[in-house]
Amino acid sequence: MPKINGNEIRAGNVLEHNGGLWAAVKVDHVKPGKGGAFAQVEMKNLRNGSKLNERFRSADKVERVRLEQKDQQFLYESDGMLVFMDQQSFDQIELPADILGDRRPFLQDGMIVQIEYYESEALNATLPQKVTCTIVETEPVVKGQTAANSFKPAVLDNGVRVMVPPFVGQDEAIVVNTETMEYSERA
Repeated sequence: MPKINGNEIRAGNVLEHNGGLWAAVKVDHVKPGKGGAFAQVEMKNLRNGSKLNERFRSADKVERVRLEQKDQQFLYESDGMLVFMDQQSFDQIELPADILGDRRPFLQDGMIVQIEYYESEALNATLPQKVTCTIVETEPVVKGQTAANSFKPAVLDNGVRVMVPPFVGQDEAIVVNTETMEYSERA
């Protein structure tokens, strides 16, 4: 694995530090008036989710880890575990349902999800950026309501509440951004 200097750490990098795998969430480069510059790095443990703040000077060497990304198909959920299948080898893996956090309701049967691996250990799962959902409940369209930034609440078929523009009605299919969990466009 390549070693990088402490001042080369960027947000999104995965580092091996103190015997664990950490993702750099936020990196601030600080140059105090006295002493050498350093990088203040906020890190999240990929295995247990704990957080850590660490200072790295430019002379410090850190191991940067490359994760292998594989597209895998979601099959089903059983006992709080999500089952995914590799589409080339047909191997199945299980990941805890809480790995997706509050984006879990957007996971649909047969959906292709990107799983990140370190050696043979699955560490993370990323949903597609846009998912199509159906509105099951929203307020009716009000005539004459054309204000530029007026949104109304809607409940999707997966139980998630989002704000939608006034022209979108009940039983319509919409596209939702899974990163921001907001309405994107009509399907």
